[in-house]
Amino acid sequence: MVPDSSAAPDEQLPPTDVVEESVRLLKGVADPTRLRILCLLRQDEQNVHALTDALDVSQSAVSHQLRVLREARLVATRRDGRHVYYRLADDHVYDILSAALEHGREVC
Repeated sequence: MVPDSSAAPDEQLPPTDVVEESVRLLKGVADPTRLRILCLLRQDEQNVHALTDALDVSQSAVSHQLRVLREARLVATRRDGRHVYYRLADDHVYDILSAALEHGREVC
């Protein structure tokens, strides 16, 4: 959807706190490993071990990327004993991820 160009410039800009939160979210997705983690979490929740195996990267690398994703509020966690399971934070994240991947497919 194309924005309404008849609106005054200050009406087109979201509040600063909204912009900052949106930038944090987009930075969270802006890494190939993080994007691949999010793709895996679209299907079902996963623990670090499962993600490490699926991505063929070190556990410390996966843990680091999950920390960034948590800080960006893109993933949520559930603890079961010693294990922590990760999932997409909400339907908005699923929608953002789907739109980004679809856009990527159009370019390719």
